[in-house]
Amino acid sequence: MEKRDYYEVLGVPKDADEQTIKKAYRQKAIQYHPDKNPGDKEAEEKFKEAAEAYEVLSHPEKRQQYDRFGHAGMSGAAGGGFQGFDMGDIFSRFGDLFEEFGIGGMGGFGRGGRGRGRQAVAKGSNLRVKVKLSLEEIAKGVEKNIKVQKYVPCPDCGSTGAKSPNAVKTCPTCHGNGYTVHVQQSLFGAMQMQSECAHCHGTGKVITDKCPRCGGNGVIRGEEVINLKIPAGVADGMQLSMNGKGNAAPNNGIPGDLFVLIEEEKHPLFERDGNNLYLEHYITFPQAVLGATVDIPTIDGKARIRIAPGTQSGTLLRLNGKGLPGLRSYQRGDLIVNVNVWIPKSVSKEQKQQIEQWGAAPEFQPKNEKHTSFFERVRQFFNN
Repeated sequence: MEKRDYYEVLGVPKDADEQTIKKAYRQKAIQYHPDKNPGDKEAEEKFKEAAEAYEVLSHPEKRQQYDRFGHAGMSGAAGGGFQGFDMGDIFSRFGDLFEEFGIGGMGGFGRGGRGRGRQAVAKGSNLRVKVKLSLEEIAKGVEKNIKVQKYVPCPDCGSTGAKSPNAVKTCPTCHGNGYTVHVQQSLFGAMQMQSECAHCHGTGKVITDKCPRCGGNGVIRGEEVINLKIPAGVADGMQLSMNGKGNAAPNNGIPGDLFVLIEEEKHPLFERDGNNLYLEHYITFPQAVLGATVDIPTIDGKARIRIAPGTQSGTLLRLNGKGLPGLRSYQRGDLIVNVNVWIPKSVSKEQKQQIEQWGAAPEFQPKNEKHTSFFERVRQFFNN
C-alpha cells in the first residue's frame, strides 16, 4: 500500500511549527491508542502511522529531507519509517512524550515496556466529612479542629505490612520489576506486552511474614485531628479539598484527599441570598409616624439607621457592605432591611380612646393602593 503524506496523516499544513505538529500527534495518539481501541487492527495501524509521521516531522533534519524527496528520501534516514519495529519500539521511543501527554503505554508499557517500567505505588482512598458553620463564622472565616476516623500507617511495621524488614523479599515472578513481559504475535509481527505482576500487584516485593497488628495491610483504623482553615464567604453545599488528608496507603504510598462539605446553619434573624442578607425588623407605631433613629442587628454587630416620618410597613432599606464577603473578592454584599410596623394585640382603655381619636383624623385614613409582593419590591428596589 502506498504511504500517505506525513502532513496528511497528522492533519497539519506543510508550514506547521513544532508545537502544532506535537499537538496534532497528541490528538492522533489519544484517538488511536491501543488501550482505547482493544483488538482494533485499523486503529493500531493508524497509531503506528501517526508515530512514523511524527518521528520524521519532529526531527528538523529528517523533515527537511522529507520535504525535498518525500518518502523516497527516508530510506535509511528513519529506519524506513517503523518498518520492522513493533509496538514496544514505539512506546520505547516516545515513552517520555506519552507521559507528557498523560497517556500510558499499551497493556502497561508505560515507559517503553523494555525493562524501564516502574513499580506500582499504592494510593489511599478519599474521605468526605461535613462541617456545620454559622453565618457569623462564614462572615469572618474560621479555623476548626475536627476528629476524622480514617486509615493511618501501621506504627508497628512502618506501613510495610511485614513483621520485620527481613520478611520483605524480592518478588520471584517479576524479579522486583513490578511487571511481567510476554510476546504476542500479530499481523505486524511480534508485539511485546507488559502488564502488572499478578503475584506482587506491581510492588516488586512480597511479604513472607505479615505484621500481626495490621495483618499485612500496612494501615490500621485510627483517628487524626485535622485543622481546617475555612475562608470567609463559603456557601452551603460548597466542597473544599485538602490534599493528602484522606486514608493512608500501604507501604508509605500516596494518601488520599479529604473533601469538606459545608453545611450552613439556619440563622434566627438573617436569610441569605448569595452575599446579601435579609432582615425583618419591627418598629413601633409612633416611630413609623414620627420617624426615629433605631439600632438594628447586623452579622458583625449593630448598625444605626434613620426611620423617616411616615414610613410604611414593608419599606425596604439597604445597608451597603453589611452583608457577607465574597469568597474570591473583598467586596461584601448588602443587608436588606424589611421594615414592618408592630401592632400590639391588646391595649388599655385609655389607649383605646386615644387611638379611636387618632383614627378619626383624615391623616390616619388609609389610601387604597395596590400592594406588591415582597420579592417584587426587592426586585424594584435593586433596579432603582
